[in-house]
Amino acid sequence: MGLPISMDVRSAPPPALAAASRAFDWLREVDRRFSPFREGSEVRRCSGDRTLPEHASPELAEIIDLCLRYERDSGGAFRAWLPGRPFDPCGVVKGWAVQRAGLLLHAAGAGRFCLNAGGDVLAVGEPEPGRAWRVGIRHPELAHQVCAVFDVRDCAVATSGSYERGAHVVDGRTGRPARELVSLTVLAPDLTTADAVSTAAFAMGVEGIAWAAAQPGCLVFAVDAERRVHRSPLLDEPVVTPELLAACRGATAAPRSQQEEWPHGSGR
Repeated sequence: MGLPISMDVRSAPPPALAAASRAFDWLREVDRRFSPFREGSEVRRCSGDRTLPEHASPELAEIIDLCLRYERDSGGAFRAWLPGRPFDPCGVVKGWAVQRAGLLLHAAGAGRFCLNAGGDVLAVGEPEPGRAWRVGIRHPELAHQVCAVFDVRDCAVATSGSYERGAHVVDGRTGRPARELVSLTVLAPDLTTADAVSTAAFAMGVEGIAWAAAQPGCLVFAVDAERRVHRSPLLDEPVVTPELLAACRGATAAPRSQQEEWPHGSGR
């Protein structure tokens, strides 16, 4: 996937430790099969007209369905099919793949682990009894500092931004790079959702903040191009848990965003 992936598994039974190896094998397989940059990958065999290739695998069908869903829900801002470009599902594949790797671990008996895929995190259970996992959000301008830290338990955190790879996220409605935000983080029950929603919202620009916050079970932390910080009020709670995320399920409007002074130093 062109990015580092790490795994922190706590107090796991032997089957779970064996599953850790299988999880990395799965992620390598995903890179081979679903990278748009690899010759012979399943994705490279897709056409540009959204049709499912003959003999497509169930996994590829699931990926295409996810791409179509977020293209529809974002009004076309998220788009895996751009004119003149090959099919590129990278906006959903990473979170989807890492979420599945987490399911492999959980099915083998691991109840406390954290997967980190280039800054997108799936955190399950607790690293120690009574202590949540702490997830830092990289400062967009100060590479060795964070601008926020969230304590989480049994949820996922994904960030889309322009500070690592430049303006690589394209607004599918215009075909131009999205530049209204510098960073947008989504906390959600699973990494498939967190990754796809953060990518789609970043492509939408400032309007994507409210759109992401209105998605069921999603909380948002964003920094716009004017260096204003927007955050869902529920992020002020000490720990983000599935119960907290459930409190914002089915929202029909975005929660109130708070604009704060731009943090030039580390987060809390």
